[in-house]
Amino acid sequence: MKIKILLAEDDLNLGYMISDQLKSDGYDVTLCIDGAEAYKRFNDEKFHICILDVMMPKKDGFSLASDIRKIDSEIPILFLSAKSMIEDKILGFKSGGDDYLTKPFSIEELQIRLTALLKRVNIQTKNPEEKILKIGSYLFDPENFTLKHLEFQKTLTKKEAQILKILYKFKNQVVERDVVLNAVWGQDDYFVGRSLDVFITKLRKYFKEDEGIQISNIHGIGFKLSILD
Repeated sequence: MKIKILLAEDDLNLGYMISDQLKSDGYDVTLCIDGAEAYKRFNDEKFHICILDVMMPKKDGFSLASDIRKIDSEIPILFLSAKSMIEDKILGFKSGGDDYLTKPFSIEELQIRLTALLKRVNIQTKNPEEKILKIGSYLFDPENFTLKHLEFQKTLTKKEAQILKILYKFKNQVVERDVVLNAVWGQDDYFVGRSLDVFITKLRKYFKEDEGIQISNIHGIGFKLSILD
């Protein structure tokens, strides 16, 4: 299995150049042109490392890194930026970055820093990610959007599956409301917030066959998927 890289870069020429080079090096690269798109892709797929431009539309690199750190404290994050001031670098590290590369840079330096970060976290790519998730007495297939319980089977919508995948990742913990909204919709305004509440209500109904499963609304904070063993 290839190492998967999330590359967020709004300069398409630079983005394609980096992507093509890293693909030729054997990496699997997903290129996004803004921070909001990158955050959605991060929550849809499994990545091993993130390379984030700092100045991007919709969501800048520092904000994106902070949001990623809310749901993954281990994944390496490398910033790319034309900002070379020490204050900017400090802000980058405070937002969750592991390394900071100033533009312009050589592709060789990017390759070296990338290799160093991957070695630091001892990335293992031979163990496949669990495909079918056991939620109480239910089986959830996030790739095919199916939820099964004995003779019962439900094909979820894409957004229902995305929400459930996030709740499962934080099972028995509180996940902040804005984390879910930004991951699924790319924004957290009032209207998408109302849509989220509707989807949560639907998910609760799907789990009515198992009393050991509860999706709680933690007022003013977010949601909690509780699974009793």
